[in-house]
Amino acid sequence: MGLFSKPIKSMDDLFHHMLQDIYYAEQQITKALPKMIGKASDPQLKAGFETHLRETEGQIRRLDQVFQTLGQPPKGVRCAAMDGIIAEAEEIIGDTDDAEVRDAAMLAAAQAVEHYEITRYGTIIAYAQQLGRKDVIGPLQQTLEEEKATDKKLTALAESRVNRQAA
Repeated sequence: MGLFSKPIKSMDDLFHHMLQDIYYAEQQITKALPKMIGKASDPQLKAGFETHLRETEGQIRRLDQVFQTLGQPPKGVRCAAMDGIIAEAEEIIGDTDDAEVRDAAMLAAAQAVEHYEITRYGTIIAYAQQLGRKDVIGPLQQTLEEEKATDKKLTALAESRVNRQAA
């Protein structure tokens, strides 16, 4: 049991914990992205981060909606995985002097975030289906599709531009 979370005794508890986990993670992403926007030198990467910040704010609103549908106040629980991904990204970014290499590092960090989110949202949707909570699947599925699309855009940007410029 985490320091600030209650014991997980059922699939329903696990479902709610995962929602709180991703809610926290999304909040942390909205704090990290402005820093990445400020440090990005590639205009397409900067624009991609700006777009994803707006998307993430919309994803938080959808999570608010999910919590409301479940009759719970929106609440996050610390997500050690997201904290670790962000801390690692900040460390690498801080250790990188070359702007193009820093862009490649930030893009890789952004993809690590996307992969975590894709995994987490997929799991939450599977739990919702198992628990018969079809009423929350729509907003969660919309977010999952956005995360997958962002990952594809980041891959294309890395392969076509950012990684080449850093090499």
